Amino acid sequence: MNRSAVTVVPISNTFRSRGHTFPATSEHTPELRHGPAWPDDGAVTGFRSAVEVSRGFYAEVIRPVVEVPHAAGLLGWGSDVLGYDTERSMDHGWGPRLHVFVDDVEPVRAAIERNLPEEYDGHAVRFGWDAHEPTHHITVTTLSGWLVDHLGFDAGKGVGLEDWMVTPQQQLLGVVAGAVYADDGRLEPVRAALQWYPDELWRWLLTCQWSRIAQEEPFVQRTHQVGDELGSRVVATRLVRDLMRLGLLQARAYAPYTKWLGTAFARLGHADGLDRVLAEVLAAGDHADRERALTTAYGLVARRHNALGITPEVDPSPRQFHDRPALVLGAERFVDACQATVTDPRVRALGMFGAIDQFADNTDLLSNPSAYRKLIGAFRPPAGA
Repeated sequence: MNRSAVTVVPISNTFRSRGHTFPATSEHTPELRHGPAWPDDGAVTGFRSAVEVSRGFYAEVIRPVVEVPHAAGLLGWGSDVLGYDTERSMDHGWGPRLHVFVDDVEPVRAAIERNLPEEYDGHAVRFGWDAHEPTHHITVTTLSGWLVDHLGFDAGKGVGLEDWMVTPQQQLLGVVAGAVYADDGRLEPVRAALQWYPDELWRWLLTCQWSRIAQEEPFVQRTHQVGDELGSRVVATRLVRDLMRLGLLQARAYAPYTKWLGTAFARLGHADGLDRVLAEVLAAGDHADRERALTTAYGLVARRHNALGITPEVDPSPRQFHDRPALVLGAERFVDACQATVTDPRVRALGMFGAIDQFADNTDLLSNPSAYRKLIGAFRPPAGA
């Protein structure tokens, strides 16, 4: 790989990504010096994604030695599972990697370990990083065991209301977004069950997302009014993030963790120009431009809501916030409209704070099933309800 401009000297030896520890790189906390450098990802030629490398690795190396019914795929954590890996991703935790799901684990695990090559397609089969010794990353397990490890529950036995609400969308993506290379029928039913929220829950999450916007939309003007321009920018930025997440919800698309939120949003496609307008909010140099761009964005997501046809049409035009000079959408109207369509009493009894991604964004929580499952009580109805 040609590194011709700067050398990356890590400030610390490791970084953490979604609960995994990797070597620090220029993507995370770098100090830059003149010397060799990573090429710009946009200029990469000849890069094969981990999905493609692992597909060939399964077909040529793994499948010939697994003689029992099984499923296999590139699943779980990682940018490669989402299909977002680039040449830069190869600096940590990247290479031929698979999950193989069988009933009797040990014989299959032993057969695979006996037949693994040192390299495949020019990539080391056993790789490590920092203090992690090189090892292969072919996980042989039962499907139920992996689901419990990855999600915190066995989705093959059903997905309860509390499971849906407490499981981060990134964890759900680890099951439904990865590539599947073989399936004897055990994996697809689980992926289908987790593909998207049940309709009543989806409507509730829309209700709660609109509520987040309703709670803060007047603060952009109010912070400006008291001379807090930094605060006004921060509130506007929070609203941009909430509008992006609303756009993903409206499109029935799970939101990945922070690094890839913008990528996932961009891949929705925005014929109405919402992505451009949100960029204008962030680039605005004064309150007038900020408010103008925000109200335009509000109108676009409001029209997207009306196009869903799940509620009576709601007027998408901006309006004054009571008798104050702030121009807002009046997002509480969309809260009420969505909430009125939710009929399941168990869902209506949920708090307006929404699912876990709508009120928490700490990596150590969202990437750790044993941590986030401790919050499951927040989604259970009070005793006697």
